[in-house]
Amino acid sequence: MSDDPRTEPTSVKVLLTSGEGVAIEWRDGHRSRYSFPYLREECPCATCRERRARGQSVTQSRIRGDLPVYQEPARAVQAEPVGHYAVRFDFSDGHTTGIYSFEYFREICPCEDCRAARKGEHE
Repeated sequence: MSDDPRTEPTSVKVLLTSGEGVAIEWRDGHRSRYSFPYLREECPCATCRERRARGQSVTQSRIRGDLPVYQEPARAVQAEPVGHYAVRFDFSDGHTTGIYSFEYFREICPCEDCRAARKGEHE
């Protein structure tokens, strides 16, 4: 576990049955909520990172290279802990290779404050 209270969860709830996503409470008091489609799009595996680096969606399918195909938003069908530091999901689109460390969860927190802080770092 990290000594950084920002990346150490006190509560992790994976809401598979309701399909709501993941709710994490952090040791520093921050609370994060992640939808499953958001987590799928932010998958940390090498293949998905490479697609994002090229400006591509990790979930968008295409016909003939240019026509997007509608797909239902991804949802997690299974989740399992990886040691005491991460969670791995099986998504409805068949993707299973992303391991979401708690540090990564905090890095991609979708709340307004965290988004603003990330935007400020890149300016």
